[in-house]
Amino acid sequence: MTTESDTATGAADLSALQDRITDAALMHAAFDGWTDQALRAAARDAGASELDIYRAFPGGVEDLLDHHLLMADRRMVEDILALDLDTMKIREKITRAVRMRLEAAEPHKEAVRRGFNHLGLPHRGPRASRALWRTVDLIWRAIGDTSTDFNFYTKRTLLAGVYMSTLLFWLNDRSDDHADTWAFLDRRIANVMQIEKAKGKLLGSAVNPASPVQAMRRIGENVRRRRPFRA
Repeated sequence: MTTESDTATGAADLSALQDRITDAALMHAAFDGWTDQALRAAARDAGASELDIYRAFPGGVEDLLDHHLLMADRRMVEDILALDLDTMKIREKITRAVRMRLEAAEPHKEAVRRGFNHLGLPHRGPRASRALWRTVDLIWRAIGDTSTDFNFYTKRTLLAGVYMSTLLFWLNDRSDDHADTWAFLDRRIANVMQIEKAKGKLLGSAVNPASPVQAMRRIGENVRRRRPFRA
């Protein structure tokens, strides 16, 4: 008979296996992209079997990439919670959160670029939108946001725009220590983190606040249409 303890242990073991393969996949994804070849090579590096691959990622490389983003979210939240949030203003908390997320990804920048391109294909739009929504939602929750009304959606939609444009800038930034990216992030925060002012603009748009995936897809389309590398 399976007990709750056995179930918890099994879930922890599976999570550890997923993490191990995903960490190993970053090097391969940088060269091969997020492909089945990269997944199998990572599994070999992690000492995992074919059965382990199926158990960890039944959806194949799509599940692998999603778990990579989930791990990045999880580690980002840990970093945010380690900050002295009580002494920081909202703008500073958001800036630090976005910056820490990108700084943590710096050693694997090419793998991140390949992942961005992978998710950028139209048929993967819903998956990309859900991942983006999850990231910005976790940032707001980690810094203590408790809103439940329309502010809940406006805050996350605004932050999604900031995060996406900064990510695009960062992927193409060759300045020392990504100094240009952090300056760009500061300007973007200054421009858009005015929730009450932006609320009126969002209320006048066609975005349905009950559909966060739709909102994220619209943001992605808008970001791709404009030139994100200018202040």
